Amino acid sequence: MHHKPSITVLMPAYNAGKYIGEAIQSVLQQTFVDFELLIVNDGSTDGTLAVINSFDDKRIVVINQQNKGIAEALNTGLKYAKGAYIARFDADDICYPERLQKQYDFLTSYPDYVMVGSDADYILEDGDFLFHFQCIAHTYNEVMDKLYFYCPFIHPAVMYRKDVICNAGGYSAHAHNFEDYLLWTSIAKTGKMGNLPEALIKYRHNPSSVTIDERWRGKRFRDLKRMAVKRGAITHEEGDELLAIIKRQDTPRIKEGSYHALSGKKYLAENYQLEKARAHIKKAIEIHPLRLDNYLLYLVSYLPVKIILWLHKLSPNKL
Repeated sequence: MHHKPSITVLMPAYNAGKYIGEAIQSVLQQTFVDFELLIVNDGSTDGTLAVINSFDDKRIVVINQQNKGIAEALNTGLKYAKGAYIARFDADDICYPERLQKQYDFLTSYPDYVMVGSDADYILEDGDFLFHFQCIAHTYNEVMDKLYFYCPFIHPAVMYRKDVICNAGGYSAHAHNFEDYLLWTSIAKTGKMGNLPEALIKYRHNPSSVTIDERWRGKRFRDLKRMAVKRGAITHEEGDELLAIIKRQDTPRIKEGSYHALSGKKYLAENYQLEKARAHIKKAIEIHPLRLDNYLLYLVSYLPVKIILWLHKLSPNKL
């Protein structure tokens, strides 16, 4: 009889050859050892599979499939996962050594909780520290106050009970860019959810995976998402409309510009490294010379830190 691990670390991977080795290593170095690392290779065309195969550890399980997108990759993983607890993790991020132990201890100590996430340390594509991200909600009451307005969880930092997610039908393939958020609203009535107030992962902010600011997406995208979240479901037609909007906008140029603009904002408003902020904002201006907000950010970078801090408190969404 094969041993069933307590936790399945579920990692979808698509063309992550540049980062996945470091991600795998961080899982294998966990203080909690009773896990399987289930990697769903979602049709990668780079060296992702070769990097995975370079590791010799029986806890690594690989499923290869044609490219179907993250939601379908995750649903494939849920189908084959042996652990009662699923630790979500992305192929370009890094786990801190005690991540699995701390989340497992929490869920086994509090059986009324179905999911627990955590804060995260954001890093740039080269691994440089960008800023410490504090979740907008930690306690169950805080999560429920915010849940239907903003997503309170970082997807690759959560651990949940597998049966709860499977009973909810898994991830919707139509909820493009918010398949996780829609799932959290659909399981909200099944049990409690919360975030541990400490960083348990390093979340890599890089141009290929950057999520474009929804203000760039336009009103229709935001309206469709809001309706789906409140309803707890999304139709095939709504999904097609969302995908069409995303395809128009997710060009390499727009993603690169978004990456540098957000990196500049975070260096400016979170850890006040003004020269690094200016370098990223300049790149964003070069890519998108008609976006006035980037010029304003560049001007702000020459203000004293006290004034930048005051502006950030005054209007955090702008910085």
